[in-house]
Amino acid sequence: MNPLYFSVWLICRILFKIYFRWEIRHRNFVPRQGAAIIASNHASFLDPVLIGTSLPKAIHYFARKSLFRNKIFGTILRIVHAVPVDRDGSGMSGLRTLLDLLGKGYCVNLFPEGTRTPDGNLQKAHSGIGLAVVKTNVPVIPVRIFGSYEAYDRKSIFPKPVKIIISYGKPLEFKELREEAKNCSHDRLKAIYQEIADQIMDQIGQLRPE
Repeated sequence: MNPLYFSVWLICRILFKIYFRWEIRHRNFVPRQGAAIIASNHASFLDPVLIGTSLPKAIHYFARKSLFRNKIFGTILRIVHAVPVDRDGSGMSGLRTLLDLLGKGYCVNLFPEGTRTPDGNLQKAHSGIGLAVVKTNVPVIPVRIFGSYEAYDRKSIFPKPVKIIISYGKPLEFKELREEAKNCSHDRLKAIYQEIADQIMDQIGQLRPE
């Protein structure tokens, strides 16, 4: 962590502990060294910050380019390693950026659902994360955030002091599907992307706050 990132990280940890009474489960599943995809459910604007501050290492994120238009907010986003991309980062530009970050050994937070849930329930995963998994050779760490929707949903003006729990799952490797993807047909490749995405969401769904 650079000094600015660490400062934001530390302030957020203190605030979340006091305001949300947050708890972090099984953080040890995230490798301390090396790249990984941190795949999380997406219920609130709080989610990227919650993920980043729950880990003792710097995390990179994707954020819509439009969020960087405000100079002050854009500066803050860059301090916490947010990367501007078109919409949800699913285009080729976003993929190249993702591969570059992972190739440099960074952890990147992705949301398989693509956008925030409208009702607090898990949504179907988009195949884009499956493509990212096939194009890389890093572990995927599933994580589920409990309470962020209740604390700060789409209609909220200010976050509520709701207890938040972040629960990490065991790393997923997808060795067989990655190997099959090297020599399969185009149609099968597309199916593999979605199959991987569905498996990731299934693992996220199985995580519990205990």
